[in-house]
Amino acid sequence: MNWLTEVSWSPYAVGAGIGVLSWLTFVLSDKPLGCSSSYAHTTGMLERVLRGRKVLDEPYWKTTVPVVDWQWMLLVGIVIGAFLSAKLSGDFDPRWTHAHWVAAFGDTPVARVVVALVGGVFMGAGARWAGGCTSGHGISGTLQLNVSSWLAAACFFVGGIVTTMLLFRVIGG
Repeated sequence: MNWLTEVSWSPYAVGAGIGVLSWLTFVLSDKPLGCSSSYAHTTGMLERVLRGRKVLDEPYWKTTVPVVDWQWMLLVGIVIGAFLSAKLSGDFDPRWTHAHWVAAFGDTPVARVVVALVGGVFMGAGARWAGGCTSGHGISGTLQLNVSSWLAAACFFVGGIVTTMLLFRVIGG
C-alpha cells in the first residue's frame, strides 16, 4: 500500500485503471464514463429546490431527470479521492492563489475566485455545447472509436499546449 502515499503515480497504471473503470461503467450501467451531465443534474436539483416540481415540466428535464445517480456520486468520489490522495502523500497545501498567479496578478483571492468562476462557466458551457467533457470524449468516446471524440481529444491537447505556452509567456514562469 506504499503507492498510496506517492505524490505522483505511474501514468500507465492510472491510465489502465481508468480504462478498466470505463469498461465497468459500460458493463454495469450501459452508460459512458463522464462528468459534465452531473453538473447539469446538480443545477436541475438546485432549481427543483427553488421552483419545486415545475422544473420537471421543462423539456430538458422531461428526458433527463435531475437526480443523484452513480455519475453524480463519481464527482463526489473524485473530490474525496483527490483530498485523500493529497493528504496521504503529504502534498496537501490549501491556498487560494498559486505562486505564478501572485507574481503576475497579486495576492488577492477575490480576483482568482472570479476568474475561476468565469472559467468554470465557460468550461461547463463548452462541455454541454460539445456534447461531453474531457472524460466523456477523451475516455469514453475514444473507447467507442467515435470520430468526434477523437477530434475533441486532439483539440484538448492542442488547446492545453497553446494555453500553457501563452500563460507562461504572460506570467513568465
